[in-house]
Amino acid sequence: MRVLGIDLGSKRIGVAVSDRSGTIASPLTVVLRGRRRADDHARLRALVIEEEAERVVVGLPLSLDGSIGPAAAGAMAEAEELASVVGVPVETFDERLTTVSADRALMEFKMRAQARRRVVDKVAAAVMLQTWLDGGAQREQR
Repeated sequence: MRVLGIDLGSKRIGVAVSDRSGTIASPLTVVLRGRRRADDHARLRALVIEEEAERVVVGLPLSLDGSIGPAAAGAMAEAEELASVVGVPVETFDERLTTVSADRALMEFKMRAQARRRVVDKVAAAVMLQTWLDGGAQREQR
């Protein structure tokens, strides 16, 4: 199953995609936020169609203690809105520290800060999506 992973941000939306077997996640693109959320969602819907995704996984920025703070509540609300637009199932998944992990990995490649800012969101989406994909057997056992 092909899956789109989304890292919602206030200025940028990182997007990753799995391979057709649902095994490996790869960074895809960064969508710059527009003035209207509906326009952002239309672009994401186009990516779902273009990539032939069968599911969308939206990163849920839980607090470090696992609680739902304002950012997570906003992501949950936006995921619900997105579900009414994209035409495939949408779910949320814990994304704690994915951006930190992605940024550190990019620093290891000696990327300059400006270059990292352009790609960190899609790399964070890939980290989150890969974690979701790796947990597939656990989801199926529930």
